[in-house]
Amino acid sequence: MQVHRLAPTEVWEKRYGQINEFERTLTENGVTILKFFLHISKDEQKRRFEARMQDVTRNWKLSLPDFEERQHWNEYQEAYEDALRKCSTERAPWYIIPANRKWLRNHVIAALIVKALDEMKLKYPAPTVDISKVVLS
Repeated sequence: MQVHRLAPTEVWEKRYGQINEFERTLTENGVTILKFFLHISKDEQKRRFEARMQDVTRNWKLSLPDFEERQHWNEYQEAYEDALRKCSTERAPWYIIPANRKWLRNHVIAALIVKALDEMKLKYPAPTVDISKVVLS
């Protein structure tokens, strides 16, 4: 699904398969892919916009298109759902992160990153020299 119909359907629908194929190639070559979709509610977005409008030091974060695009909220939700469903694979799943509360968002993402790092079973490389025989002068 598209919100603004910027490309023909046959073009953007083909891209889902291309994305999955690209990610398959990466994972077959040892790359770990972590994809996070940060989901905030419409009410939370409104709260954040209002806070930015009231704080002159944060006004710069807003632009007219932010408010215009909000009118398409439901269409965006459908488009996100479509993309997430079509591009979440066993090799490269999407993680939908509740992001209304930044501390919770950060905790969940950090836990997923730590889990992925643990699964990599990373180790320091073996030394290339026997340091017991090295004498510093």
